[in-house]
Order: sequence, then structure tokens, then C-alpha cells
Amino acid sequence: MSVLAALPETEAESVPLGRVLADLRRAFAHAGIAEPAADARVLVAGALGLEPARLILHEADPLDAIARARIGEAGARRLAGEPVYRILGIRSFFGLTLALSPETLEPRVDSEILVEAVMPHVARIAAAKGTCRIADLGTGTGALALALLAATPAATALGTDISIGALETASANAARNGLADRFRTVRSDWFDRVEGERFDLVVSNPPYIASSAIGGLLREVREHDPRAALDGGADGLDAYRRLAEGAAAHLEDGGAVAVEHGFDQPAVVAEIFARMGFSPVSVHHDLAGHRRAAIFVPRIGTCG
Repeated sequence: MSVLAALPETEAESVPLGRVLADLRRAFAHAGIAEPAADARVLVAGALGLEPARLILHEADPLDAIARARIGEAGARRLAGEPVYRILGIRSFFGLTLALSPETLEPRVDSEILVEAVMPHVARIAAAKGTCRIADLGTGTGALALALLAATPAATALGTDISIGALETASANAARNGLADRFRTVRSDWFDRVEGERFDLVVSNPPYIASSAIGGLLREVREHDPRAALDGGADGLDAYRRLAEGAAAHLEDGGAVAVEHGFDQPAVVAEIFARMGFSPVSVHHDLAGHRRAAIFVPRIGTCG
């Protein structure tokens, strides 16, 4: 049976959008999806090319069988555990529209906190130097770098990733958002292929889940986000060690490193950076009040 409620033959040609939306919402609620109304709105809006907030203005509009089939297919994928924005193939992030791919992590609100935290630093450097050179390590969709470029027209950015598919997605997102002239990519395992370059800011949302904990993640995450973007090694901290070890040699005077981390990792991440000669200058909290991001600067004499 279709995800959407069966309709009488007399209604086969057109059905009001509001009824289709209500059917989808009920199906999601019955399946135990956490936010059935929100997921239904986003999926229906995406299928119809509308903003979710505008659906209420179109609830009486008739939908033909083709539109209903498109919505029904999206609904079936959601019921099978696929996240809403994976189904749509795009995600809004800090005012940008970013395409997703199987090789990229889906950008989330927590990463917007990191962008907000470093924006003043980028603006200050750009005002003083006429530019700000950014490295986004493990760039994925390019979300961090592209959001910072959009906010600071004088900035430039390098995005690195071990996945060719991720780099292709990031480059396409740069072009989609009119930022391709200030964004470039290189395939690199953290700093390994970033040779002889220095930056005013290094940013990263690295994998930080312990390998043994991957199986306990929400189905939407463990089955649809790439494992390489989640798995941080035995204790979840491998990437932070690599970042802390390599950052000083790639920072300009006055440069900084900014990272996102797990809600239970702020102290140990700070300790890793401290052992490599860095001091924290600020910490930033998520909407639940957890410390979620931190900015570090080298102590005097640390930069290579």
C-alpha cells in the first residue's frame, strides 16, 4: 500500500495539497518518527519546489497523480530510515544551499556555531591584511569554508578531504553559491598534502565518534552518513591529534585553529592542543548548553 492514504477513484486526478500533507504526517507519526509534522512539511515542500513556510498558502491547491507519486516515493524513503535532507539531496547551511553526496556528512546546526565563532576572527584578519586565508580540513560539502567565504568577500579558502567524491561535491557547492573563484580543493589526509602553505585560520569538523560507538548512533546517522566522517578511532580523538600536531607549521603569525567536538570532549580536546603548544582563546556552546566548539592559538614560539 502507498505511504499516502488510498484515494477513491473519483479523486484520482487531483487531491488538495493539505490532505496529502496530513496523510504523510499521519504515516510518519504512526511509524514513530520523532518529528512527523516537520519532516512531512520539508519533504512535501522539497518535492514541490516550495518553501516549507509557504505550504499553508497552498493547502487547497490540487495535486495530480504525478506530484503525489513523487511525494509518496520520498515518504517511503523516510519511513525506511533515510534522513529528510538526504532524500532531497540538498541542505541549507548558514544561508547557503549545499548539495549532499554519499561521501559527505550532512551539515548540521552545531557546525553553524563554529562558523559564528570564527567569523569575527576572519573579518578582523581580512580588515587588517586585505585577505584571510582559510584551510577547512575534512571539508565534506565545503560547509564551513563556504559559509566563511560568503560572509567575508576578501577571504580565500582551501578545502581538503581524503574523499575525491567529497571534494567534487564541495567544488560544485562553491560554484552553486558563486564562491568558486575563492575556493580550491586538494586531496589530503589532514595536513599531509598541504605543503609549504600557511593560513590565518584552520577550521575543522573532524570525525569524533569512538569506533565502538558507531553502532549505537541513530539509524539515520549510522546508515547514511559516511563512516569516514564519523569514526574518530578507538577513543574518537585521532583527528584532533593529527590537527594539533600539524597546525603550528601551517599557521601565519596571529593565526588560530577552530574545531567542533563532541559535547563530552571539550576538556580532552583542549588537553591535546595544550600538549602541542596551543592555548584556548574561546569556547562556544550549542543550543543545549554544551561546549561544542573551541578556538586555539599557538603559544609564543610554537609556530614553525
